[in-house]
Amino acid sequence: MPQPVSGRDPAPGTPPDAPAWFRAALAAQPETGAVEVDGAAVAFRAWGPPGEGVLLIHGGAAHARWWDHLGPLLVGPEGRRVVAMDLSGHGDSGRRERYTLQQWAAEALAVAAAAGLAPLPVILGHSMGGMVALIAAQEFGNRLGGAVAIDTPVREMPPEDEAARQRRAFGPLRVYAERERAIRHFRTVPPQEGEPYVLAHIAEHSLRAVEGGWSWKFDPRVFLRNALTPEDLDIPGCRVALFRAEHGLMPKHMGELVSDRLGRGVPVVEIPAAAHHVMIDSPIALVTGLRTLLADWRHSRAATPGEVHA
Repeated sequence: MPQPVSGRDPAPGTPPDAPAWFRAALAAQPETGAVEVDGAAVAFRAWGPPGEGVLLIHGGAAHARWWDHLGPLLVGPEGRRVVAMDLSGHGDSGRRERYTLQQWAAEALAVAAAAGLAPLPVILGHSMGGMVALIAAQEFGNRLGGAVAIDTPVREMPPEDEAARQRRAFGPLRVYAERERAIRHFRTVPPQEGEPYVLAHIAEHSLRAVEGGWSWKFDPRVFLRNALTPEDLDIPGCRVALFRAEHGLMPKHMGELVSDRLGRGVPVVEIPAAAHHVMIDSPIALVTGLRTLLADWRHSRAATPGEVHA
């Protein structure tokens, strides 16, 4: 079982100017594993003892290591199990001919079981990962303790998809002869500033070795998936919460619209001063909000659909 260590013992490669909490989080080495789901290996990383906990899902073209600095913090004093997965077509997972939100939701349930999460895990998804969490809440809600969508734009085409289809980003994948040069070209979509030590860590782990050098760890075809619109949403089979960044991709009116479609018992929590990639520019605020929500869900009673609409 991985154990947090002192901030004086940073993991190899951790930027020396990173704060102690970040260095300690990266030094808490996770367990790693994979499970085969419909012919593709789906990789995951896990912190904390097996049992009650959460599953973290990244956004489009991202990967599980976007959560490396937050996973150990979410373990918290409760000692919850925290699992971060690579959706197929991302990170260290296998690729498919076709990707759908429904397929990824099925992968999430399979990873939760294989990675030692107790029955009724909570799924936390950022951006496109939040779409997967919302689909899972509707299709597998009776097998979940809850679902949280973090700055998830519910509309015809999120910016990552639009950038990919307009060929402004995400492919065809470029091969860089030098790894350091590739890291220098790392950019988020949409672009934003953030804590430099977080960006450096994510960029470093966004590459894989290929013939001729280095390239990014995602399949450009992931952006050919189906969309998620407000009309696709219905009352979920489990608790749901929405987190929105103050300067992100889910404006206040969108959060209210999605909450109304899911039932008025769905809270919308704003992370102040944050942009879309909340784990990059406001990691501690995000963890604080999530730990507060999870503590409440652990001790409070979920409203029934009848109570929600009363």
